Amino acid sequence: MFEQAFKNIDDVLWKEDGCATELDYTEQTSWLLFLKYLDGLEQDKADEAKLEGKKYTYILDKQYRWASWAAPKGKDGKLDHNTALTGDDLIEFVNGKLFPYLQGFTQRASGSNTIEYKIGEIFAEIKNKITSGYSLRDIIDHIDELRFRSQTEKHELSALYEDKIKRMGNAGRNGGEYYTPRPLIRAMIQVTAPKLGERIYDGACGSAGFLCEAFDYLIKSNPKRTTAQDKALQERTFYGKEKKSLAYVIAIMNMILHGIEAPNILHTNTLSENLADIQEKDRYDIVLANPPFGGKERPEVQQNFPIRTGETAFLFLQHFIKIIKAGGRGAVVIKNTFLSNTDNASVSLRKLLLESCNLHTILDMPGGTFQGAGVKTVVLFFDKGAPTRKVWYYQLDPGRNMGKTNPLNDDDLAEFIKLQKTHADSPKSWSVDVKDVDKATFDLSVKNPKGGKVVTHRSPQDIMDEIAALDAESAEVLENIKALL
Repeated sequence: MFEQAFKNIDDVLWKEDGCATELDYTEQTSWLLFLKYLDGLEQDKADEAKLEGKKYTYILDKQYRWASWAAPKGKDGKLDHNTALTGDDLIEFVNGKLFPYLQGFTQRASGSNTIEYKIGEIFAEIKNKITSGYSLRDIIDHIDELRFRSQTEKHELSALYEDKIKRMGNAGRNGGEYYTPRPLIRAMIQVTAPKLGERIYDGACGSAGFLCEAFDYLIKSNPKRTTAQDKALQERTFYGKEKKSLAYVIAIMNMILHGIEAPNILHTNTLSENLADIQEKDRYDIVLANPPFGGKERPEVQQNFPIRTGETAFLFLQHFIKIIKAGGRGAVVIKNTFLSNTDNASVSLRKLLLESCNLHTILDMPGGTFQGAGVKTVVLFFDKGAPTRKVWYYQLDPGRNMGKTNPLNDDDLAEFIKLQKTHADSPKSWSVDVKDVDKATFDLSVKNPKGGKVVTHRSPQDIMDEIAALDAESAEVLENIKALL
């Protein structure tokens, strides 16, 4: 039922002029799902209060609750078509009354860690792109079929929502920023091995895939939890920051569907924070992240970092090193060129990482791991504290070309997870003593001594020369074809 409802919603959105991509589909589905979820949450809390002989104070005023404007029901439990808004009346209510009311919650909320504040932030950052009130009525009717009440229902909905995020990532453009392959995330979590009571952080959380998977990991690995531990999982375990509005909304919805009622996700530019201002209370036990790379930050943002560079990912890595507690762990995805770049910032950052952390593992990922991104990546696993003595490398080779039809799966990473526990040597893995690393460049390139593929980075001139040669060859072939006509 849920899967068909999602398909029906996409079919309606496909006809909307304001919704042209999977990003738009996900955004518009998200705000409606959120309001439907909120209605179910409030009903549950009202029922609990009634059983305890207490009165529940609703977050939303009656006219703005889902059951009032979106899906008013008659005594038979079916939609009351006489009172349900549709057409222009529905659009006027949503754009002119509902959104302004919901946006006002940031001013009315008691604090930024409340669900009231999240409501205000979400609706301050997105707008309704559905212009037809009849289309919106169709979508609302499909959303109203969905149920969030049981864990089974939440699990199914979260799986479908994850699939929607994945399709959004595969669609290209900006979508790929929000999706890290879940098998890779799960492998990173298994290596860092979070424990109950530890605080987990992603300062570039996108769709919150790392935090959702970490939540699932802790639930599955700790089946016998106390009420206090469950409360800590809900309120004091997962923390994220996200700069982009759409990603922020998706992250909130994704975490809610996974079972976290009021996610600790802040809508902010992490890199605008000065590293010197980070205190012990701000630090986390574990960092899990795939920060954006290729971006360029403004000079005033670079001023916040001791190693100044315009490369977004390098600034994030400095932030992560600083914000991890002593003895804490990190697992961060980064471009593989970070290991060998000879510019001052790259060299200085590798030196900082080796001297302030134990960079114990580098996982070399194959090309095609990330849909729509042509760059190769590595995952850096490190512990904050003692300097690095040895680095264990693993070169992942799934034995096939990666792509949309052959994505990364959990089996591909099984050997890595197994060998990583002991840093064992194999045809795909080896160790390098930091004493043997060049102290002038701190080059950490992936070079398999057992005959694996050596990654060589061609110069821009070589690439341009090859393009010119291919162009000349193509021109010659065209001339030959013309001569035959």
